[in-house]
Amino acid sequence: MGLPLRITFNDTDYVYQLNTSPITPATSELEILLNGEKIILQKDARRVWVQAGEGPLIEPEFAQALGRSVALRFRM
Repeated sequence: MGLPLRITFNDTDYVYQLNTSPITPATSELEILLNGEKIILQKDARRVWVQAGEGPLIEPEFAQALGRSVALRFRM
């Protein structure tokens, strides 16, 4: 687990951690710990980040924002 990362979505601040390592440009699945809950994001056929698996449901736009945030930080 790494350092806590921050994102602001719809004027609300969130703190998350990545449980996926190593992260490379070919990474297509991310495991994120958001508010103590595990969320899994996957790239679909259109290369858009979507939520997969079980866990608390988040908005599709928020899932896309989380995926973009990670992609920008790790130059994916």
